[in-house]
Amino acid sequence: MPIKIFTALLVQDMQNDFMSGGALPVAGAETIFEPIARMAETFSRVIVTQDFRPEHHVVFASAHPGKKPGDTFQTAFGEVVLKPDFCVEGSAGADMARGLRLPMSRVIAILKATNPDMDGYSAFLEADRKTATGLQAYCEDRFVNRLYLCGINREDALVHTALDARHYEHSVYWVTDAVAGFDPQGRDKAAFEAMQLHGVHFVTSEEVVGREIK
Repeated sequence: MPIKIFTALLVQDMQNDFMSGGALPVAGAETIFEPIARMAETFSRVIVTQDFRPEHHVVFASAHPGKKPGDTFQTAFGEVVLKPDFCVEGSAGADMARGLRLPMSRVIAILKATNPDMDGYSAFLEADRKTATGLQAYCEDRFVNRLYLCGINREDALVHTALDARHYEHSVYWVTDAVAGFDPQGRDKAAFEAMQLHGVHFVTSEEVVGREIK
């Protein structure tokens, strides 16, 4: 029996604190609103991820007396660069970006970085590489085996998601014109090549919108 293909659009970390004027703005974040909205209309499953950090999170400079943003701190899961408070649970900065249109009746949210002692990048696993966010369980429950990735790639978070998705044997499509914070010809060339090596496909939002839907 052929394997049924179930797809989902994964929109990573499109939150107010990563927009212009937010605590950690990512260049070009607002420019991807439109391609994401167009694609979302064509999916019956839309997954959004949100950083949802408790107050006094280990990566906040405010949690370490005498430290400031840009300083480093050694955690149990590696060295981190300390940040201003961002995407604090319950804050406006943690909310989905104002102006981003999504079909909310078809959206499920996955929260990450919820442990105050641990950072989070991938939509699948936290920094200890053991703690699951619930995304893989959702994919297994809904038989999702093809993911289209878009959103914010702060500190290679979306790259981590892409590689973890391949680890779980999903087909992965990176939507090139719907990702902010990624420079495949410059600083992210090695990450781009790693994703190619692991079988990640690269497509445009127009190709996604125009795909054959079964």
